[in-house]
Amino acid sequence: MFTAVLDQVGTVLRDDAPEALFPWWSFTKPVIATLVLRRAETDGTDLDARLPDENFSLRQLMQHRSGLRDYGPLPAYQQAVAARGTPWSAETLLEAARTKGTAFAPGTGWSYSNTGYLLLRHWLEQRHGTPLAAILQSEILSPLGLQARLAGTQGDFAALHWDADGYHPGWVYHGCLMGTAQEAAKLLHALLFGDLLDGPTRLAMRLRDMEGPAIPGRVWSRIGYGLGLMNGEAPGVGTVLGHTGCGPFSANLVAHFPDLPTPVTVASFCAGGDETPAEYEAVSVAQQHSNNPA
Repeated sequence: MFTAVLDQVGTVLRDDAPEALFPWWSFTKPVIATLVLRRAETDGTDLDARLPDENFSLRQLMQHRSGLRDYGPLPAYQQAVAARGTPWSAETLLEAARTKGTAFAPGTGWSYSNTGYLLLRHWLEQRHGTPLAAILQSEILSPLGLQARLAGTQGDFAALHWDADGYHPGWVYHGCLMGTAQEAAKLLHALLFGDLLDGPTRLAMRLRDMEGPAIPGRVWSRIGYGLGLMNGEAPGVGTVLGHTGCGPFSANLVAHFPDLPTPVTVASFCAGGDETPAEYEAVSVAQQHSNNPA
C-alpha cells in the first residue's frame, strides 16, 4: 500500500513513494469530465443536448445515465484481456458493447459505464482535433506542472511500480492516466479547488445525481455520483469526494475529505484488482491526519 496526503491548501503531508508510478485507472474519469466541462465553458456547448445520431447527452454520459452497457462484463472482452492480446479497435469494442442494446432509456436509470467515457473521449478528440493525450497535456497536466501522462503502450506500463504482466493500457478505452500518488492527489485538489473550472461548474460536478445505500464489505455507508465524480460517505469521515480505480493488478482511491475538522486529500494505491483495501486505507489515513495535523 502506498499513500500520499495533502492538506487543505495542497501542501504535501505524506508521500510513501515519491518516485513510484501507478496506473490511475478510473480516476481518469473525473479528469475527462473536467475537460468536457472546460470545453462547454469555452464554447457554450449544451451539455443536455442529444449527441448526433444518439439519444443521450454529454451530461448523461458523465453521470452514467446514458443507458449504455459497460464493456467490462463482456465474456469476449474478459477472455481477450486475460490472454494479454492486442486491444481491439474502438469500433469493434463499441459494436460488442452495443450488441444487447441499452440497459434503460437515457435519464431513467443509472449504470456505471466505461463505454460512455469512451464516447466522451471521442467527443473531446473530435472537438479539439487532437488525441486525448495531447489535450490532457495542454489543458491540465502542463499547467499544473505534473509529469503524469496518459499510458499508451506496454512500454509505458513497464515503468510502473507493480508488474503489469503484459497488460496493455489500450484495454482501458477511455484512457488510463499514470503517475505518482502525490500527483494524483494534487490533480484532484486542483479539480476541486483550482481554477481549471469556474466555481459554479466545480460545484455542479459534486451534485449527487445518483444516490444509493451502503455497499456490503466496502467502506461506503452511502454512495453517490455527480459529473465524473464520486460523492459518497464513509463512517467516521463523512463526505468522500473523488474516484476509485481498478485494473487487473492494482487499485486505488483518490479522494478529498471535506467534513473532517482538518480536511485532507488522500491518494492510496494497492496491489491486486480490488479497490476495497485502498478505500479503507484512504479513510484511515484521512482520520489520522485530521486528528493529528502536521
